[in-house]
Amino acid sequence: MEIRTTGFGHPDAQQLAADVQQEYVLRYGDGDQTVMHTDHFDPPAGLFVIGYQDGEPVACGGWRVKERDADGLRDGDAELKRMYVVPTARGKGYARTLLRHLEAAAIAAGRTRLVLETGTLQPEAVGLYTSEGYAEIRKFGFYKDHELSICMGKELGAL
Repeated sequence: MEIRTTGFGHPDAQQLAADVQQEYVLRYGDGDQTVMHTDHFDPPAGLFVIGYQDGEPVACGGWRVKERDADGLRDGDAELKRMYVVPTARGKGYARTLLRHLEAAAIAAGRTRLVLETGTLQPEAVGLYTSEGYAEIRKFGFYKDHELSICMGKELGAL
């Protein structure tokens, strides 16, 4: 898989983001209502990448800068968003490869922790993050009071 920095406004990014929203609808009955704008992922405020296999977009993900807030987020945090692999490309390690790429980019940008919000109906995501050293943290964001929400974080050191 070739990973390209595209930005969140790229047509392939928008298509994959629409696809992941449909995945949320299937699992939770609604898309993710978290506010996101394309400029949230423009350096130095963030990064958005797409994984291509044989020229086709098969995976995506990004992070955006977060700062200290009342929900326990800290200066130096970056929030992982829109991690997704198309169904036909799952089970090939693309999500793990993309996650490690995003972690390295966050470290290079001076971020000290990655945080994310996922849900109990995404056991494969929870399994991936747990296997990569993420642990549950205090809930934050739009779904912090939702019973199916899980928030996780990982301290970033030198990879």
